[in-house]
Parts: sequence; structure tokens; C-alpha cells
Amino acid sequence: MPEGHAARAESEIGTPGGECDVLVIGGGPAGSTVAAVLAERGRDVVVLEKAQHPRFHIGESLLPANLPLFERLGLAEEVHRIGLFKPGAEFVSDRYGKSNLFFFATASHLIASHAYQVRRASFDQLLFENCRRRRARAFENTRVTEVAFPEGERPAVTARRGDGATSNWRPRFVVDATGRDTLLASQLGLKRVNKRNNTAAIFGHFSGVPRRPGDAQGVITIHLVEDGWFWMIPLPDGLMSVGLVGNPGLFKNRKGGIEALFWAQVKASPSVAERMASAVPAAPLATTGNYSYTARRASGKRFLMIGDAFAFIDPIFSSGVMIAMTSGILGAEAVDAFLADERQGRRALRRLERQVRQATAQLSWIIYRINDPVLRYLLMHPSNRFRMRDGLLSVLAGEIFGSSFPTRLRVLAFRGIYYTLKALGRVAPQAAGSASPPACALPSPSPPAN
Repeated sequence: MPEGHAARAESEIGTPGGECDVLVIGGGPAGSTVAAVLAERGRDVVVLEKAQHPRFHIGESLLPANLPLFERLGLAEEVHRIGLFKPGAEFVSDRYGKSNLFFFATASHLIASHAYQVRRASFDQLLFENCRRRRARAFENTRVTEVAFPEGERPAVTARRGDGATSNWRPRFVVDATGRDTLLASQLGLKRVNKRNNTAAIFGHFSGVPRRPGDAQGVITIHLVEDGWFWMIPLPDGLMSVGLVGNPGLFKNRKGGIEALFWAQVKASPSVAERMASAVPAAPLATTGNYSYTARRASGKRFLMIGDAFAFIDPIFSSGVMIAMTSGILGAEAVDAFLADERQGRRALRRLERQVRQATAQLSWIIYRINDPVLRYLLMHPSNRFRMRDGLLSVLAGEIFGSSFPTRLRVLAFRGIYYTLKALGRVAPQAAGSASPPACALPSPSPPAN
């Protein structure tokens, strides 16, 4: 970092407003990542975060594709310290009376053989402090209230601090990393809700929920239930994050409140009910809705939207943090290019949008079909014919940015088998002999055969 810039950043760390190269709105994984990389490159970066770290957030399951990002940010050891080792992902189906566990280590082509489960409060604070260490000027309890793009001038950003005082900023470029607040997409009329996957969730943290035995104790479990699915994510300190994701009909037709709906759905699934038999809530349940959306474009006149501020898809494959951080790193490169040469930078911003759309499309194909009996059959009866299980593992590991040609072929093989079975209608509807096998019929998870 240039000496003059370092001195200026230090002297202005408490200054409420002014000029800067880049103003990042939001201090979550996307915002902290883009700020860290840009500050490392010598740019004068300001981050405005509406909350105070640490703060609660869902999305606690990380992916193997996150690990190179931690290395890039110099945080690998610190994430290892706060995280719980995650060796894979498990799918459970009462309808088929079985569970199937995908261990990342069984696929030699993956970039990493494990990931981590984390408390997002600790994880997000770690990323936020890291961007500060790299000389970004980061302010908490500061909510952006207005963003304007005057013709021929720098953007104008107004923010309100926790004490009620306002601050005014004139950056050369604005990065929207506001997550599901979607500040710019909403303000500019760019947000487009995806009605093909308009789900909602009820979630909370619980004690007394058993983990899987042996080497599988750190896996995320996805329980496939009627009209939706449950997640179970083991966390440090013996807690389990549990969430129910369902279609709008599930919530509209409920009898009673959210708590009653959640526990009724737990009871309706033998495998979930067995694990939740001694569950004790650590806090009241929370809800969120309108899960999937995207913006019509990711960038415009001196702005870029990254992470959930640009697009959000159903969290079944735990891709949110990975997409946020990857788009943060790629976004930093594009913004840096823009600040050096606007013409080159606009090309870089368009290229970034194509990369993000292509990556999320790989996940969306599966997500749109997660309640489809044929896809559920394939998840519960995996085959490595044509290396298609390896292709599925690549998606589960988060390797969706710049996938290699062999990986794309494996994913296409998986899709091809899906369409073939769909056309033939040859998928068994359920486990033989029972429409709803008891939870005790579920075998202990074990690594799939290569």
C-alpha cells in the first residue's frame, strides 16, 4: 500500500464522510471480501455496515470451494479455529427409507476434501476485521439511506449512524453488498422475484439433537420431506441449526402459528422426529421468505451488486457464502480495472455477471427440481456411471465457477440420466412395502462406493 494512502486511511478512520475510491454497502461475506481485496490493492475503501458485529445470521454451512478463498484472504487458520470439520453432505428420505452420504474425500478431482460448519456471527466478524486489517475504513451501526448517481459526477451516498448523525460520501464507485436487503436492485427497480422457487423457511438453533456417528458427525443433513426439506447443520458448542424450507402452500394452509407449523412438520417426518425427540430451542424460531430472486443486471453507472444483493437462490446446497465471497474477489478485480480504465472495467463487470449467472444456473437446475420424484430418486440411488456421481459431488462442493470440461461432462451425464428416467417414467415411487418407512429403517450413513 502506498505510504501516503496508509497515512490518510489511518488519520481518517473516524471521519464521518468524505471522498474515497470505493464505498461498499454491507459488511457481510461479500462486502468484507471485496473491501479486503481492493484495500490490499491500494484503493481507498470505505465499508458501511448497518449492524454491529457479531450478529446472528443463517447460512452456517460452508463448502470445499470456500477453502481457496480463505487462503487468498489469509484466513485459513482462523476459519479452521472457529469452524467444525465438515466432511460431506447427507440426504435422507423417509419415502425411500434410507440415507445417502456424499463424502468429499471420495472424489479425487475436488479442489478440497472438506469444508467447515461455522457460527455466522463469529465467521462474519472474522471477515469484517480482516478487511479492517487491510486498511479498509469500516464503520458499523451505519445504515445507508440514499444512493444517487448524478450525471457526470461521483455517486452521492448518505448514511445514518447509530447515534442519529448523518454522513455523506462521494466515492468513485459503489459496491452493493447489502444481501437480502437488495438496496440498489430495489431502488432502481431491477429486482425480479423467481416465482419458480418462491419458498420460505422457519429455522432456529437447538441443543439435544444428536450428530451422525463416527466420521460423519460434522456433515450437513438434508431431510427430504413432502413439499420441502429440512436442514440440520452441526455447530460448535453442541448446537444444531435446524430449518424447514417449504413452498408457499405449506405456510398458507397452516393451522396455528409458525411454531406449531414447524413442530407439526417435524412430527410428520419419522427421520426428523427421531433426531428432534430431545431438542431444546436455544432461542425463539425465526422465519424468512421469498427465497429466490435476481436483479436484471449486476452493474451500471459506477455501481456493482454482488452476493445476495444481486441474486439469491434456495440454500439447499449451502452455496450462499461461497458465491458471495467468490463474487467479492472477482468483483474487486473488475472494480479495480474500472478505476484504472473505465472501458476495460465495463468489460470486466460484464464478464463477472456472466460468470455469476452461469454458476448459479448450475445450482438452479437442481434446485428447481428438488421436489421432483425423479431427482430425489437419483439423490437417494447415486451411480457413478459416466462419472455422474462425481459431477454431482462437484456441485455439492461448490465448484461451479469456471468448471473444467470433464466436470461439465459429468454434470451433463447426471442431467441426461434424469431426463431419460423422466421420459421413461421408471422411477420407483417409494421404498418397497411401506409408504412411510419408520425412522429406524434408516441405515447409519457410510461413504458411497467409488
